[in-house]
Amino acid sequence: MELVEKKCKPCEAGTPPLTEKEITELKKQVHPGWQVSENMKITNSYSFVNYSHTMDFVNKVADLAESEGHHPDMHVYYGKVVIDLWTHSVKGLSENDFILAAKIDRI
Repeated sequence: MELVEKKCKPCEAGTPPLTEKEITELKKQVHPGWQVSENMKITNSYSFVNYSHTMDFVNKVADLAESEGHHPDMHVYYGKVVIDLWTHSVKGLSENDFILAAKIDRI
């Protein structure tokens, strides 16, 4: 099943983060703009022509995040948004981060 077809699942404390091998495999299923930092988080940036378009994107991501129950950090600028994903409860990356990244790629 593709990542965009999956739903984020609650992660419990004590669940181990993804291994480097698992991260490498899941990264193949998201846009190449997503960058992995120290196997702890994934980040992507998006550029827009104006603030209105920027905020439209931010609101769509916020709605998606709320429906998935998995919330990214978003850094909002006039014509740019930087999104960081990681799973706090596992202190690293989980499949949820890649599911949400794949769904954000569709916006």
